[in-house]
Amino acid sequence: MKQYLLKATIPGFVWVILFYGCNNSGSPKEADDSLQYYPSTPAALNKQEFRQYYRRLNELFDTTLLHGGFNGGILIARNGAIIYEKYTGLVDLRKKGPLTENTSLHIASTTKTFTAIAVLRMIQESKLTLTDSVNKFFPGFPYPGITVKMLLNHRSGLPNYLYFMSKEKWQKLSKERGSKQYVTNKDVLKFLVDEKPDKSYSVNKRFNYCNTNYVLLALIVEKISGKPFPEYMQEKFFQPLQMQHTFVFTLKDTATAAPSFTNNGIYWEYDFLDATYGDKNIYSTPRDLLKWDQALYTEQIINAAFLDSAFTAYSFEKPGVHNYGLGWRLQLMPNGKKIVYHFGKWHGFNAAFTRLTDEKATIIILGSRFTRRIYGAAHLCYDIFGDYQQRPTDDDEDSDSISANKKPTTSPERVTKVKR
Repeated sequence: MKQYLLKATIPGFVWVILFYGCNNSGSPKEADDSLQYYPSTPAALNKQEFRQYYRRLNELFDTTLLHGGFNGGILIARNGAIIYEKYTGLVDLRKKGPLTENTSLHIASTTKTFTAIAVLRMIQESKLTLTDSVNKFFPGFPYPGITVKMLLNHRSGLPNYLYFMSKEKWQKLSKERGSKQYVTNKDVLKFLVDEKPDKSYSVNKRFNYCNTNYVLLALIVEKISGKPFPEYMQEKFFQPLQMQHTFVFTLKDTATAAPSFTNNGIYWEYDFLDATYGDKNIYSTPRDLLKWDQALYTEQIINAAFLDSAFTAYSFEKPGVHNYGLGWRLQLMPNGKKIVYHFGKWHGFNAAFTRLTDEKATIIILGSRFTRRIYGAAHLCYDIFGDYQQRPTDDDEDSDSISANKKPTTSPERVTKVKR
């Protein structure tokens, strides 16, 4: 285990100020090109605080997660200073080679936090608005009345492509069109336009978590920027923030990206839905996600007003503490405490990413061998930092994969046994 004491620093947090678009002609620079990125300075914890947090976190993870086949990384920080960090297991359970702080893992639906901030950044730059109709970007889109905001806060009513693009339907269509094996974002849009699957709900009637929304948002980013979404995210966010082990997965990465496994250690093969992005498919590390977390406390990425809009609740059809902002899950506790987070699951990957903004505490857990206990362990961390009234739970709440109570369109049986 790597323990980071009072003067701990984060390797990789040796950042430089990056200047974009230097204009030697002396003409005014665009807002995009004048942005500078620099790290927040971690605030040191005193010895007593560190020991108190570390002792409780160490006991929590030893009893909830680390002795049950967990394969992944854990990072807990306050004010940017790492309190607890642990990496255990193998990059690939079929081979030798330890999983380390530099091993990039699929963060599943935590990807949506990046997609949402990318869209809000474009709104801040006056390249689109929250009230823009989806039809503005995709003429012929057969679902009128849906806005960019409704995609962001999951109130569009659109059906989830993970369900309506069944393997059987896709194989038939791809054969007819001579398409490739994997579904792309453009394929999802074309399917919506051509096949017009029924909406799940009327527009803006209620919250309905739907991956289709974020596939479309990634396409909007591409249309406005004129660049592929993976390239845009690399240029605008990952490179400036020195997130050296973060990338948007594309098919070229299949040979090198870390694989995932079932809880029994069985390799989970890629399937036909592995090429879509925006809703998922960012790979990252706990340390890179801490850089992302810390950058959001400054106004270098996005100004405070737009970030506040992302952390505002928009759906109140049902009573309860759970809600959703613009790309972020929220828990609004009765005592006034707010939890800002996003969990996710894709194949054997599980991700938990939480920001306790009152205490500036960050909880990051990434795993590549399926276990819902990641979510329960994350929840239990909250009360170490404040009165968050958490209960043990293994519910990920927004799994990207097919729900247990619905007929799957991807086959969980498409796995290969690991040779022991």
